[in-house]
Amino acid sequence: MPELSELTSWRSDWRGLRVAVLGLGVTGFSVADTLVELGAEVLVVADRASDEHRELLDVIGASFVRADDTVPAALAGFEADLVVVSPGYPPRHPLLVWAAEHDLEVWGDIELAWRLRDKVVRADGTPAEWVCITGTNGKTTTTRLTASMLVAGGLRAAPAGNIGVPVLDAIRDPQGFEVLVIELSSHQLHWVNRNAGGVLAPLASVCLNLADDHLEWHGSRDEYRGAKAKVYENTRVACVYNLADPATREMVEEAEVQEGCRAIGFGLGVPGPSDLGLVEGILVDRAFLDDRRTSALELATMSDLAPGGLDSPHMTANVLAAAALARAAGVEPAAIRDAVRAFRLDHHRTEVVGDGAGITWIDDSKATNAHAADAALSGLRNVVWIAGGLLKGIDPSPLVAKHAARLRAAVLIGADRSVLREAFERHAPGVTVLEVGGDETGGVMSAAVRAAASVALPGDVVLLAPAAASMDQFTDYAERGARFAEAVREHLEGADRDDDPTSRQEP
Repeated sequence: MPELSELTSWRSDWRGLRVAVLGLGVTGFSVADTLVELGAEVLVVADRASDEHRELLDVIGASFVRADDTVPAALAGFEADLVVVSPGYPPRHPLLVWAAEHDLEVWGDIELAWRLRDKVVRADGTPAEWVCITGTNGKTTTTRLTASMLVAGGLRAAPAGNIGVPVLDAIRDPQGFEVLVIELSSHQLHWVNRNAGGVLAPLASVCLNLADDHLEWHGSRDEYRGAKAKVYENTRVACVYNLADPATREMVEEAEVQEGCRAIGFGLGVPGPSDLGLVEGILVDRAFLDDRRTSALELATMSDLAPGGLDSPHMTANVLAAAALARAAGVEPAAIRDAVRAFRLDHHRTEVVGDGAGITWIDDSKATNAHAADAALSGLRNVVWIAGGLLKGIDPSPLVAKHAARLRAAVLIGADRSVLREAFERHAPGVTVLEVGGDETGGVMSAAVRAAASVALPGDVVLLAPAAASMDQFTDYAERGARFAEAVREHLEGADRDDDPTSRQEP
């Protein structure tokens, strides 16, 4: 067996390494596919798998065994040299406890990708630079923004990681990239920088913000914070932090970084030297210029942000964070302006999906935690709020108390709606609360839309911002949002038919 600490390159000898891969989603398959290509012997262990992935394992020559919380005989007899874990497995999962008891080294897909990042190199023979992004809220938008700015600046760049494209697929792309912009979840960060030979050294990094999330996975608030803070470790050029979130500044102050790395702040106020911020509606850079004590560079205006839906406070902060990362990679201000002007938000992020009878319907299904829902609610008045799902161990009481005055009503869905109901009873007793179970005729979203329509008045906004994960009732947040948009369209079409006298039969 090769020494794991020596496996730091695509060109290392991986042949004969016996690897147990936990999970067979998109990430797990990318791990198995990569390792088989390298010549390793691979056993995939998962509690569920799509037919497509199972068939593809047979094609590439990896083995598979189904297992949930018990160690299958096939895994025990495999005599693995290494375990590579998918992000969904918490550290206390029985299979990982078993790995620890047998002194098996555990890597995540990010560590494996870092070791193999030199498969395709740049013209100077070096691998693509990594720009790493995490945070409780705003990761995906900031990742897309940063990649767009880099491309506008003339760099071959691509988003990867938790955004949907596994990093292992990106590093194996035959065309190669100059920069990879990598969205990292706290689950992925938990497993990085633990083993010799696999310590990340990104060009630039950011934790956009920090609020309680995924506490049931990490076990505590401190563990969650510690995972997020790993994004800054060993950064080489710029650690970008949120001026409005002291926790992110503290992470930078505590991080072990490389000599010459700078701390760069971003915020919605007038920036100080080494910061990016706003001056009279203009986004400016006082960090990446020589005369930053007395001067600033214009990056874009708020009117540049508006067409792409980026002019809300939390979206503007995302733009500033992305600009700081892009500037750290050498992108000029004009390219940042061009990228912002051309940018459009993804679906399910404060997306207007309907407007009728004076009521606006907004899909922010991507608001899978309280921090994201807070951002969505903060810019609105007279809201019928559709909320609920899997709260992931988070107390929704502060969120309910903060926004009670702007709520017309609340429609509660999902497995943890009783927790939300109790929060309303304690902190917003004057708000009308309706509940929708999982067995309503026509589906949960159709029922939620009917309930919201029954209480919404002209001038109101009906907002789907669940503050919770979706897997109790939907495949993911995207399906939840799509079902909501479909239900809104059906509701509005039905309302139009009711108002059309030509659609009525004579008595």
